[in-house]
Amino acid sequence: MTFPSSVAVFCGSKFGDDPKHEASARALGEGLAERDTRLVYGGGGIGLMGAVATAALDKGGEVKGVIPEFLLKFEVGDLPGVDQEITDSMHSRKKRMFELSDAFVAISGGLGTMDELIEITTWKQLRLHDKPIILLNEDGYWDDFVQLFDSVIAGGFASPESAELITIVDSVEKVFDVLSDVSVSKTETASERL
Repeated sequence: MTFPSSVAVFCGSKFGDDPKHEASARALGEGLAERDTRLVYGGGGIGLMGAVATAALDKGGEVKGVIPEFLLKFEVGDLPGVDQEITDSMHSRKKRMFELSDAFVAISGGLGTMDELIEITTWKQLRLHDKPIILLNEDGYWDDFVQLFDSVIAGGFASPESAELITIVDSVEKVFDVLSDVSVSKTETASERL
């Protein structure tokens, strides 16, 4: 077992109403830096994206941002210290984040975070990759999403094995426990088709 050398974090461009979201983002960024793991994220300098990146940078971590050109202004994509890569579209951003990462962690966020989580999970269901996907469901933030996911399986629209596509945890510490216990494949499965 090898701790991933590069982890993508999907998260919001807002802070949300509960300060715990920001605290978790910062703890995640700090923890990745302390483990010499590169943070790959959406490239913004605002909200939870800015918090996770700043926390990693403050601990001396390596941070790779991936942001579409049209979002540079809206998401303040000029955070000092971030190795920024600019893409031509949202789809290119997700594909590039996939290519750069050994594992994925989704924390609190909105529709964009949900989109990233669903797409990377769909790619895994289609066997385009076998990288770990972790959903941080702290304080039940993602309970409704988890219930919907379970309903899709219960309704016969996804196999029961689909429940194993995402590992759901309730604390940042458990995110690191899961990442410490994964087998990181250095070979791509069918990612060329993405």
